[in-house]
Amino acid sequence: MSNRKLDCATDGSADLTPSAVDDRPHVVILGAGFGGLACAQVLGGRAVRVTIIDRHNYHLFVPLLYQVATAALSPADIAEPVRKVLRRHRNIDVVMGEVTGIDTDARCVRLASGYIPYDRLVIATGSEYNYFGNDRWKAFAPGLKTIADARKIRARVLRGFELAEISKDPVEQRMLTTSVVVGGGPTGVEMAGAIAELARWSLRRDFRNIDPTCATTMLVEAGKRILAPFPEDLATYASRRLEKMGVTVRTGQPVEDIQESALTIGGEVVRARTIVWAAGVRASPAAQWLGIEADRLGRIPVRADLSVQGCTNVFAIGDVAAAMDEQGQPLPGLAQVAKQQGHYLGRSLAEQLERASPVQHFRFRNRGNTAVIGRSAAIFDFGTRQLKGWLAWILWAIVHVYLLVGFEKRLMVSFQWFWRWLTYQRGVRLITDDADPPAERQTPPAAPAGKPSRAQPSKPQAGFKTG
Repeated sequence: MSNRKLDCATDGSADLTPSAVDDRPHVVILGAGFGGLACAQVLGGRAVRVTIIDRHNYHLFVPLLYQVATAALSPADIAEPVRKVLRRHRNIDVVMGEVTGIDTDARCVRLASGYIPYDRLVIATGSEYNYFGNDRWKAFAPGLKTIADARKIRARVLRGFELAEISKDPVEQRMLTTSVVVGGGPTGVEMAGAIAELARWSLRRDFRNIDPTCATTMLVEAGKRILAPFPEDLATYASRRLEKMGVTVRTGQPVEDIQESALTIGGEVVRARTIVWAAGVRASPAAQWLGIEADRLGRIPVRADLSVQGCTNVFAIGDVAAAMDEQGQPLPGLAQVAKQQGHYLGRSLAEQLERASPVQHFRFRNRGNTAVIGRSAAIFDFGTRQLKGWLAWILWAIVHVYLLVGFEKRLMVSFQWFWRWLTYQRGVRLITDDADPPAERQTPPAAPAGKPSRAQPSKPQAGFKTG
């Protein structure tokens, strides 16, 4: 260990290992998401030292982040401090820091203020949204990966209705109350349905000069249909259900450009106050830290035991890993995949380090894929059978409550969901962030010359009071 410390400290940086070094092997986990946290919990109480590193001090339940963005839940409902989750395990330390690199020769993780040596390294740093080379769109169409993203989107949606209330121009009112979600995967479907429900039910009695039920919500998918990973009959059901809720579903039309309050879809300019990006993800830059070649989505190639190809004593799990199933197909970026990999790797590392047991191959057991569409409607795909409608919605709720960390969170979220279902209301309609540039413009930007502009393509431009 001392030699590795000297190698890591050649630039004069400090060893940031929290606990005193002893003879126990040291496992360092990067990321406190589903996979990293599951791995740490399994290693808790075992004869190893564990250090988990994350740039945030909390574990975030990302599948429910869209409900924070649409005023259904608060950030505290779906986030739990990592130290609180792991505090009963005396062999686990938590470090809040930003990883800047990995030295596999010296076996240490580099942070902005120092380094931490490891004997085994687990990379579980997740993913980020992929703008497919158009990173400038991010300023106008935020994704949904962090609490900050959710608060920004919530502020844009709610502020749009506030600005529409004081506007005297019907065209401007329609633009301000138009929301477009780009990407027809589960996140995009859930987000579009939640925005439509917010306008249709929660806000309908709160304004005097506008009618929120006439707001436009649009879901745009470049592929032939939404929910491509699901069977076609479930995708068709979801599309019809969204349209019944007032969501305009546009498929087979890729987004060509995004500007402030406007986007171009299939040669047509759509003016919208709120644009949300849910069109694809790429892995965190962990492959660059290791200096290895990643796949086209930036994921790290791993073996059947989740060890990184070309590296020694380094493992990758979750969205950052390009893991394959038994048929040679890539595993999807789902919470259940990351949690199963974390549990498996924690057990494997413990057995390997404590008893020198050989590492077994990871096998993913599919528990089903699901997406909620709106009030009392969801879909569930178990592979051999499918479920949709009310029963799927109940099952979706049970699964998500179960996956939340801590009894308190499960109880709070269950009560809020029941109250929201009973009253049609959302209780977190707070604008707490400056979601717009400092010089916010109430007047929308002009559409590019020679191209039509639409704000509400699926229904008449009516329903707003301008007197």
